[in-house]
Amino acid sequence: MPFETPWHDDRANDLRTLIESAWMNTQQRSEPAVMQAVEDVMAALDQGWLRTASPHDNGEWEVHEWVKMAVLMYFPTHTSRVLEAGDLAFYDKVPLKTNFAQLGIRVVPPAIIRYSAFVEKDCVVMPSFINVGARVGLGTLVDTWATVGSCAQVGRRVHLSGGVGIGGVLEPIQARPVIIEDDCFVGSRCIVVEGVHLEQGVVLGAGVTLTGSSPILDVSGSVTQVLKGRVPARSVVIPGAMTKTFPSGSAQVSCALIIGKRHAGTDLKTSLNDTLREFEVSV
Repeated sequence: MPFETPWHDDRANDLRTLIESAWMNTQQRSEPAVMQAVEDVMAALDQGWLRTASPHDNGEWEVHEWVKMAVLMYFPTHTSRVLEAGDLAFYDKVPLKTNFAQLGIRVVPPAIIRYSAFVEKDCVVMPSFINVGARVGLGTLVDTWATVGSCAQVGRRVHLSGGVGIGGVLEPIQARPVIIEDDCFVGSRCIVVEGVHLEQGVVLGAGVTLTGSSPILDVSGSVTQVLKGRVPARSVVIPGAMTKTFPSGSAQVSCALIIGKRHAGTDLKTSLNDTLREFEVSV
């Protein structure tokens, strides 16, 4: 349902009160006011008025648990129905996003964007999948067979290459989604899951896998630094391996290597191309 008036904080606070109360008391979930609140939250997500996580000025992100509660409460209040797109047919509880021309985004068949995902104008969505509650920023390319999981936050001017897997998270409700800030480049077949946070301008070479517990080794300086869960701004990252000792002996396990920094203060496309050539990064 489209909103006829701009979103405002008072409205969000009213919805939050209803949603949080019904989350604690399941008997309230069938009340008309609560069911309408769930619908309003889904519509607000779909149109970009709300989001499941948002940044603060200090660079940290806040998870809006009550918004995720509403998404989870949407499913049991709806029944599956046949959804048709030409010769294609689906059977699901969540409608497909439409009105792409009005939204100003290019969507190449058979791309799927589910209702409640927000995609800003000037995005190009190749045959791929964007799940509920996700957010994709202005001018971003979601390339062929890429997946943007539920509630994932993808910034502006990001390039998600072919076959990229961006993980989703609805439960537990306090869990942070994957966050990819503006101007990042994620190479082919990369996997980013479990709330990993890529800061602005990060470049991931092809095949990098990042989970919440993956070792991220910064080997660009004289001393190796070990990070987890977050990649610093403009870092250039490639797949790597490290030796780990087990009771039966040593073995090589996967890790990610930060091998340098993308140049700051220059044209983004030029900076990216220079970075890929300088560090011989496969994309």
